[in-house]
Parts: sequence; structure tokens; C-alpha cells
Amino acid sequence: MAAWTWRFEKADGTQVEPAVTPEEFTTQGDAESWIGENWKALLEGGADQVRLLEDGSEIYGPMSLHADGTTAAETESAGEGA
Repeated sequence: MAAWTWRFEKADGTQVEPAVTPEEFTTQGDAESWIGENWKALLEGGADQVRLLEDGSEIYGPMSLHADGTTAAETESAGEGA
């Protein structure tokens, strides 16, 4: 049986520990539902983006956790000129 997991990253791709401990999911849909329910807490806990893995192989990503799709680095640089 496949195991679906998330990798949590900063905007530069470095892995970070998630603020909410995920489980291993048995379906892609379950994994995606979980991220949909927990993305705000993950973002507040320091993750900027995620990658979905199936048995350790990347399925897609990086996917931004920022609501408008920007990364923390983009947000910070946009504020510098204001």
C-alpha cells in the first residue's frame, strides 16, 4: 500500500519541521485534505511551501502555503521598497 507524505520547506527549499505533525496517508486525497485543513498553522509555524511524496518519490511541488501564492522572501522584498 502506498504511503503519501508531505515535505515541509522554507521558501529556499530547505526542509523544516512542521508546526502540525502529519501522519502517513493511504491516499493522495486524504493527504490533500489534511494540507487543506492545516496550511495556515503550517505557514504560521514557519513552512512556506510543501511537496507531496508517494513512497518517497515526489508527486508535485513545491506548492506555496501563502494564500496569494507568494513566498515569504517575495513578500519581504516587496515591502522593502515601500
